[in-house]
Amino acid sequence: MFDKILIANRGEIACRIMHTARRMGVATVAVYSEADASARHVAMADEAVLIGPPAAAQSYLQIERLIEAAQRTGAQAIHPGYGFLSENAAFARACVDAGLVFIGPPVSAIQAMGSKSEAKRLMQAAGVPLVPGYHGEDQDSGMLAEQAAAIGYPVLIKASAGGGGKGMRVVNDAGEFAAGLAAAKRESRAAFGDDQVLIEKYLLRPRHIEIQVFADTHGNCVYLFERDCSLQRRHQKVVEEAPGPGLSESRRKEMGEAAVAAARAIAYTGAGTVEFIVSSDGQFFFMEMNTRLQVEHPVTECITGQDLVQWQLLVAAGEELPTAQDGLAINGHSIEARIYAEDPERDFLPATGALRHLRFPLESDHVRVDSGVREGDVISVHYDPMIAKLIVWDHDRAAALRRMQQALSETEIVGLTTNVDFLYSIISNPAFREGGVDTGFIDRHRDELTAGSNPDPDRTLALASLFLLVQRKLQSISQAQASHDPWSPWQRGDGWRMNDDSNCVLEFDLGQERLTVRAHYSGEHYRLDLPGGSVDGEARFDEDGMLLASLDGLRVRARVVQQDQRITVLLDGHRQDLLLHDPLESGQELEAGPGNLRSPMPGKVLQVMVASGEKVVRGAPLIILEAMKMEHTIVAPADGTVTRVCFLQGDLIDEGVDLVEFLAD
Repeated sequence: MFDKILIANRGEIACRIMHTARRMGVATVAVYSEADASARHVAMADEAVLIGPPAAAQSYLQIERLIEAAQRTGAQAIHPGYGFLSENAAFARACVDAGLVFIGPPVSAIQAMGSKSEAKRLMQAAGVPLVPGYHGEDQDSGMLAEQAAAIGYPVLIKASAGGGGKGMRVVNDAGEFAAGLAAAKRESRAAFGDDQVLIEKYLLRPRHIEIQVFADTHGNCVYLFERDCSLQRRHQKVVEEAPGPGLSESRRKEMGEAAVAAARAIAYTGAGTVEFIVSSDGQFFFMEMNTRLQVEHPVTECITGQDLVQWQLLVAAGEELPTAQDGLAINGHSIEARIYAEDPERDFLPATGALRHLRFPLESDHVRVDSGVREGDVISVHYDPMIAKLIVWDHDRAAALRRMQQALSETEIVGLTTNVDFLYSIISNPAFREGGVDTGFIDRHRDELTAGSNPDPDRTLALASLFLLVQRKLQSISQAQASHDPWSPWQRGDGWRMNDDSNCVLEFDLGQERLTVRAHYSGEHYRLDLPGGSVDGEARFDEDGMLLASLDGLRVRARVVQQDQRITVLLDGHRQDLLLHDPLESGQELEAGPGNLRSPMPGKVLQVMVASGEKVVRGAPLIILEAMKMEHTIVAPADGTVTRVCFLQGDLIDEGVDLVEFLAD
């Protein structure tokens, strides 16, 4: 076994690998960019090496610097994690040439699966079923359009290199093909340095099921059952579970054996995932093979009791697999939810900002949290916006769903927009709980999943008000104790006023509505006049800072967090933001001009497609932005004229800035 390994990655996966390495007595070396100098993975490692500026292209993707860091620290092997260079054959070869062990498959296997087109040809020869499509080298746009027509719409244009939903476009008819092809090629070139694409028939309402395979250098190869990864947005996974709901034992065995055949066809070693698309009638077709550890590997670990990172280190060190196929069995059910900094109500646009308040549920035999961030860390535009992975296990799917619901309700994140409420809505959705899962689930149910409703705004207002009142009372007591006259009635925190009613008025903005709460003091109690009526309330903070409140005798435990004037109430798996209005402030927010198009998120201007004075039609692309490795197109809201373009290609922009000044006809 190795004495020391370097982890050529960051964030959650780097921390995950370090956890197992430490348990095995293997020292770890972290690498970091200037933006990650104080990151959690840097603090966890035994040693850490600075490798460049914040942009991944200048740091985490610099092969020579990674090799140099390993040699400098005496590391014997490099673990690539996932993403970045994990499936880069040139990186694997550079490791071998430098006398380092690449903790992953051989270069030949990465090359074979690195091109989706080549992978399809190999799988066809191995007898693995394929989706009808075009996987050739000819990339002429006219020829590709002809192939799409021959396959039959809808089709999926997919980057031949890479994965993670980047460089993918669903095209429903011939009129959309040219724009979809251009976008897929552009995004693929930016993410993988290769704009070759393939075209496949887009199956309606399919499931995305992948098989975890593992092979060693002694000829052993096993499958560790399946994961259902059908719940996706923007072709990226959101919720994964193992085993797949409703999958029969015979189909599980058939898919597992097909996955092993795929691995053997390319002399694979290490951890790999063979991804299948499964039609509504149960037929399965090979999509691709990921030659690395997957983000969702924890659900496989939970149902098999195996540590896949430990397996990776053992195989890379030349040892045999810890167990044969007949020694593997499924125990219970596991679900993983990916917590992202993104806004589901704005088409999942990534969000940036500081994690002002961060609390995860307590870990146990039933709950696991994989994260690379801590309270106070910043989610920036430079990297993937994942905050954490929340994983639960229980004896069956129904119990695991209850576990996940509870775990999400105990997850507290304040400081930026996240998808926690959205995940809670998915787990609570009756159709999902019944097992009705396919890749179109989120799109079909988007309105109900992103409704963002507040069923009881009065309760939110009451809790926010009690939080402020108790906080003020504690501050008054503290000030009184520190003063020269602690018994002065003016130091009391119960609202006492000479010749005046003991009450105060609080004003909040809830959404677009301004609401007033009048609080009447009565000893330790308050009467709150709310928009929907009056309630008697009392509250205190517990040792963990939770607000313990009573509203007309109903006991409630909530987390309330204040950032300046913003009050966030976290209760029962839902988050509600209010803005405390200060009547002494008279400033007004600046508004955009009637025709100004603003940036919906911070990022980089990837392409400017119009010029000042240009006439455009409704829906015409004006500017393409890139944020967190994904593209977002700003389009014309109506027929009109572009009067000014505010930024140039390559410019970095903040959220809310004017991108284009536009005059509608």
